[in-house]
Amino acid sequence: MPIILYEGRAIHCEPGENLRDVLLREGLSPHNEGARWLNCRGIGSCGTCAIQVKGDLPPLTRMERWRLSFPPHVPEHGLRLACQLRVLGDLELSKGSGFWGQYLPPDPDQSSSG
Repeated sequence: MPIILYEGRAIHCEPGENLRDVLLREGLSPHNEGARWLNCRGIGSCGTCAIQVKGDLPPLTRMERWRLSFPPHVPEHGLRLACQLRVLGDLELSKGSGFWGQYLPPDPDQSSSG
């Protein structure tokens, strides 16, 4: 059973479940600010559920490739859309700031040598 780490919580779910659905069921949100109420409700067109994900991931869906390819998103950021992502295994999530979550949180694994 996959474990999702998000906002200090460990969430168990069934393999193949939709990430957005799992988070909402647990009272968590993949959205920031007003995007909690103004979003596409899971069809992938708005991009507000973009989230940084580490773990066992399926390939990008066609909808993810399309939506994450234009502003405010940048494909090189490697974000995923929670509404399009099926949970295959353990995941670690972090949400960036901004309406669309487009501003990535600092990467604790990268050290600055000055």
